[in-house]
Amino acid sequence: MEGQGRIVGLLLVIFALVIILIGGLFLASGLKEGGLRVSGFLLGLAVVLILALPLLGGGVFVLIRGRSEARQFAQAAQEKKILNIVRTQGQVNISDLVLEMNLTRERVKGYIYDLVGKGLFTGYINWDDGVLYAREAAEMQTTKCPNCGGIREVVGKGIVKCPYCGSELFL
Repeated sequence: MEGQGRIVGLLLVIFALVIILIGGLFLASGLKEGGLRVSGFLLGLAVVLILALPLLGGGVFVLIRGRSEARQFAQAAQEKKILNIVRTQGQVNISDLVLEMNLTRERVKGYIYDLVGKGLFTGYINWDDGVLYAREAAEMQTTKCPNCGGIREVVGKGIVKCPYCGSELFL
């Protein structure tokens, strides 16, 4: 479930702080009233800290990890949205994606390359025209560019570039 790590981390931190606060107040009041010696106070303080510090550390760790997972979920949601838009429409202008998703052109480009690297998207893009095309993998197996008909060259993992029109094809 999204965001659950942050909630658990926050609860652990709050619980640890409550233990420290209540234990510290109890020990301080016992010391002030004279019913507790300094050695007993120090022993009680050590016990409170031994209980609370692992909870506090674990809570901070889970809280930080939860924030990281939330960012990953947000990125996955953005990539899924791009994939759905392109697959539904068949072709989409990059500028339309940028406006619709409220992202920068470079961020959209990064998401597209990430989808290609994960093997989730096949198609091609003409950066000059700014149009992204979805294609089935079977249609992309030929050596001809679907944009201009030129012979394609392998550029990187899952990416082929047409030397004639500059279109990048994602396999």
